[in-house]
Amino acid sequence: MTPLFPTPDAAECYQALVAKNAAYEGRFIAAVKTTGIFCRPTCPARKPKPENVEFFASTKEALLHGYRACKVCTPLLARDATPPFMQELLEELARQPAVKISDQQLRQKGLEPATVRRWFLRQHGITFQAYQRLNRINTAFRKIQNGNSVTATAFESGYESLSGFQDSFKTVFGVAPSLSRQQQILNLTRLETPLGTMLACATQQGVCLLEFTDRRGLETELKDLAHRLNATVVQSENVHYEILRIQLAEYFAGTRREFTVPLHTPGTAFQQQVWQELLRIPYGSTRTYGQEAAALGRPTAVRAVASTNGLNRIAILIPCHRVLGADGHLTGYAGGLWRKKALLELEQTAKTAPPDEPAAPAEQVSLQ
Repeated sequence: MTPLFPTPDAAECYQALVAKNAAYEGRFIAAVKTTGIFCRPTCPARKPKPENVEFFASTKEALLHGYRACKVCTPLLARDATPPFMQELLEELARQPAVKISDQQLRQKGLEPATVRRWFLRQHGITFQAYQRLNRINTAFRKIQNGNSVTATAFESGYESLSGFQDSFKTVFGVAPSLSRQQQILNLTRLETPLGTMLACATQQGVCLLEFTDRRGLETELKDLAHRLNATVVQSENVHYEILRIQLAEYFAGTRREFTVPLHTPGTAFQQQVWQELLRIPYGSTRTYGQEAAALGRPTAVRAVASTNGLNRIAILIPCHRVLGADGHLTGYAGGLWRKKALLELEQTAKTAPPDEPAAPAEQVSLQ
């Protein structure tokens, strides 16, 4: 895939390589002259001396210069791709959430515990054992919301004592199991994109947050969302994530111009109007904040419109990156102006060069 933005200079690349900085995923490939191997910025392998490494904008360039892919960080694979053995493990946990898979049992399945641990840390920011605990407690939460008794749920979820279950439940959700029926879960997951790692949150209604992990004020945004929805954020899967991953991949490949992922966007009536108007901006096109305000029939509310754009929690899907300043310059993007520029360039390129396999027709996304 052609890079969406210029490769940083060698000094910046090397600093990011040493720090294993995930924000540089997709921005460069590091090739080690002494081994003939190329790696991702986050490769856990030992780092080479500065004079022994060169940097490329893509894996294609590294291959053309005679380098081969690292077997540790697998730079030729999509970073969020789930290997078959991991998919089988996840499916087993989905079928039997009360099951506790130990390191010994992983070895019996032919899996190395350290490999499984690294994958979960990279993809979800937690260990495999922590993922299992959250999966069990998440399943228990839903059972209680569906009317199951606390005692039955505790033992069906694999807990050996009611007190242990209640303590674990309260640690995660902040309330006792018997008081949780009025709450809901915000399922949180990590996604890898060519522009860096993103966090997604979703309810049963739809995706309610999609932001780059280095977004300013992300923690505050998550807390506000949880407060608005009377919910607890738990790292776990959601029914909407499969289509989200597919459609984001298609978007970055230039083959999708509209999204059909259901959205859940709590906000005021004015905020809903502004975000709905953002969805009407055509792919590959831009507007100024003034033009957006005029389209809403509120030509004097430019500042209010700009402020509400900044409150958009769902990057890319609700395309606030398509709005420019009055002079046509890039301004006001929490994910960073370099990302805003990259998204606009991607859309312009895909628009002028139609994809070989165009995306399926999209339905109008409705905000809830």
